[in-house]
Formats: sequence, structure tokens, C-alpha cells
Amino acid sequence: MKKGKRIINAKKSVEKGKLYDVQEAVALVKENAKAKFDESVEVHVNLNINPTSGDQAIRSTVILPHGTGKDIKVCVIAKDDIDAKKAGADVIGGEDLIAQIKTGKLPDVDVIVTTPDMMPKLASAAKVLGPRGLMPSPKTDTVTTNIIETVSELKKGKESFKNDKGACVHQIIGKASFDTKKLEENYKAFINAVLAQKTDAHKGKLIKSISICSTMGPGVKVKA
Repeated sequence: MKKGKRIINAKKSVEKGKLYDVQEAVALVKENAKAKFDESVEVHVNLNINPTSGDQAIRSTVILPHGTGKDIKVCVIAKDDIDAKKAGADVIGGEDLIAQIKTGKLPDVDVIVTTPDMMPKLASAAKVLGPRGLMPSPKTDTVTTNIIETVSELKKGKESFKNDKGACVHQIIGKASFDTKKLEENYKAFINAVLAQKTDAHKGKLIKSISICSTMGPGVKVKA
């Protein structure tokens, strides 16, 4: 496929093999984000792990100080909907909603939060929710008794991340329209959250390499 002039010029602006400081990398990404829409800014981290080993798997959450630029829609499944209403959840339901989900009728949301007592009932919908990345889990703090705090954090920019089969983690840290400082702060929050997952099962440095890019822009390698 023939590459457009914009893509070719953008790649020329990135020095091959160079490891950039975060500030330089973010500036380059913003400079090359020239699509007709507000491109997302993505961070891709290559980890020094065996992705098939359970004790080395990386899965956690991070609260991005400035969010991702997306309005997160949250669904709460609980017996009592009072806390969910106070928290500002977008969709609220109980066993009736679980029954609906099991038929394949999913609510238009980005994340589902539930209480521990509802998890056994929600487990029957795992085959529907799992492939879509919507199944609540204690590891991502989406199974909780503190609905108000959890929904509030999600609305403010709390994100879940985990390694893929290629031993990488990927995270959107904002929009190209964000100012440089906000993107830097989101970047640092994410990288620190990844580094915090290092355990005795991980030998040597946890992070092999890091790159940052916009949706349509070239990758820029960042000093790990």
C-alpha cells in the first residue's frame, strides 16, 4: 500500500534508532498528529516477561491525572442502586440486567462495576462479557463494595491494563490536543504503574522498550 506524503514526512522527522526524552517524544508526537480528527496518543511498552507464565503476567490499573479525553460510560450491577445513582453511573441494574446481558444485549458502556455478592450471578454472563473485555475483576478494582469511589475514579480517568501475548502493554494517555505537560504527566503515571508490578518472578529490568505515537503517526522511541 502506497504511503501518503504526510506519513512519509512524519517518519522523516523521527531520527531512526534515537531514544528520546519524554518531553521531546511528546512534542514530536503532537507535531506529527495532523489527521482531520483529534488523534489519541498511545504508549506501547515491551516487557521483559514470559507472557505464558502466570506469575509474570502484568495486570493492574492506573489513574491518569488528566484522563484519556474520552467520556467513560460506567455500568453498575448491584442489588442496591442508591450508591450507583449518587456516583453518576450511566447504566444501573441488577439480576434483570444480567439476564439481558446473557442474551447478548449489552449496555453501551466502557466498563462494568459490580459488588462481590453479585459476582456469582454475573459469572453466568462471562462468556458474553469476557471476549469484550467487560467482565468485572478484583484485579482491576471493578468488583468492589465502594461503588461511589470506584465509579468516581473511573470517570476521572482510571484505566485497566494488562500484557498481551506478545509481552506488551498498550495504553492511551490522552489526545493530541492535550498540552504537552498533561500528556507527560499521564505518561509518567502509566509507566510508574507498570513498574510497580515488578515482583521477584521478574528477573532484570521489567521494561525492555517504550514507544509513543498518535493514532496515525509514527512511533517515537522513549528512554526506558
